[in-house]
Amino acid sequence: MNAQTGQVVTRFAPSPTGFLHIGGARTALFNWLYARHCGGTFLLRIEDTDRARSTPEATAAILEGLRWLGLDWDGEAVSQFARGARHRAVAEDMVARGTAYRCWSTREEIEAFREAAKAEGRPPLFRSPWRDADPATAPEGAPFVIRLRAPLEGETTVQDEVQGAVTWKNETLDDLILLRSDGVPTYMHAVVVDDHDMGVTHVIRGDDHLTNSARQSLIYRAAGWDVPVFAHIPLIHGPDGAKLSKRHGALGVDAYRDMGYLPEAMRNYLARLGWSHGDDEFFTTEQAVEWFDLPQIGKSASRFDFKKLENLSGQHIRAAEDRHLLDHMLALFEVQGRELPDSTRQAQLLEAMPGLKERAKTLLELIDMADYILGSRPFVPDEKAAKHITPESRGILSRLTQRLQNASWSRDDLETECNAFSEAEDIKLGKIAQPLRVALTGRTVSPSVFDVMVTLGREESLARLADATAE
Repeated sequence: MNAQTGQVVTRFAPSPTGFLHIGGARTALFNWLYARHCGGTFLLRIEDTDRARSTPEATAAILEGLRWLGLDWDGEAVSQFARGARHRAVAEDMVARGTAYRCWSTREEIEAFREAAKAEGRPPLFRSPWRDADPATAPEGAPFVIRLRAPLEGETTVQDEVQGAVTWKNETLDDLILLRSDGVPTYMHAVVVDDHDMGVTHVIRGDDHLTNSARQSLIYRAAGWDVPVFAHIPLIHGPDGAKLSKRHGALGVDAYRDMGYLPEAMRNYLARLGWSHGDDEFFTTEQAVEWFDLPQIGKSASRFDFKKLENLSGQHIRAAEDRHLLDHMLALFEVQGRELPDSTRQAQLLEAMPGLKERAKTLLELIDMADYILGSRPFVPDEKAAKHITPESRGILSRLTQRLQNASWSRDDLETECNAFSEAEDIKLGKIAQPLRVALTGRTVSPSVFDVMVTLGREESLARLADATAE
């Protein structure tokens, strides 16, 4: 708990060198879920100290990805680069306290030390001669770094909430650099200072950072600060068990948005990558917040599976409110640069949504299935559908059209008229319905043809039938 507020404080700290990838999104989600579960605070820090690779565009992409996922952070995002003066002040304070020291060893001297250690069969861990030397003997005006005065004996143990107790012998941990000779702080040092100053109580991140936690624990103690709770979550692998790469789906979050996945479906799926609540696969975000806790995170790497994601996505589409789906469809149109449908067609989409969403697994499929509403006459049937428009079916549709012209155009009346036509013509309803569907939508799959006709209205439906029966 935060000593001042008594609250759990988590953070997500991406480097703005590219898009928000799936692994980062999952880390952000776990931090967000835990903070919200505990009634705590979720903070965002942009680790932009690598000025050569950090870009405003990447920062914007990360923020946009988090917003799309619905992971709202508390307060303003913190720039790590902007806190450089604070990082330097802490390093200098540690020197004054005797828990860090200035090191004037040159690159050549360090390399020679390591080569000699290798030749003698010793670990090539650099031990600076300046650790216990008198700084007054340093060459005047020479550049120096500030190093941590790490313990040489004993052990450092991280009590990890996921991995359990993990111990390192201190003889394997070096006097890592806190401040480079140009005054720029190292990643290890800046992270510790920022997490402390931001009041972070729980550091939840990938297990590739586990060794970093041992080193950072030493920095915390050297600065006289409490060490936060660590929870190192397993990495995400591809379906083949190899480290997740672009060929597996290690794309930016924006790519999944563009593929038509709902944010709640992505939250659901990402939560299940490494965390579980019994056998529950499909759950709402509210349920995830209620259930989420660190002990349920597994130690093994999870595998990214597009089929499972699509399955969950379909479930979320079927469970979503119609207006919610329309809003996300319109947002996707804007991303694609497409013209937004007018108010009439938006109303038609809402009316048709209960039938459209039953088969769709993504918003792209939903949009494709709604083509009969979004498109315009004349509708040209696709290759599969065109087979159902024959001289015989044209005759059937032509005779049916004459009957439908007098229908009241309610769903029940349209169904009654079609059934009556089927009996009068002694033709099975299926032999009527499929050409009718193709004439109205240009596809072989759609919501009920009666629902389609009601959505399109009398004038448009009869016009499409006329188009289909024209020679």
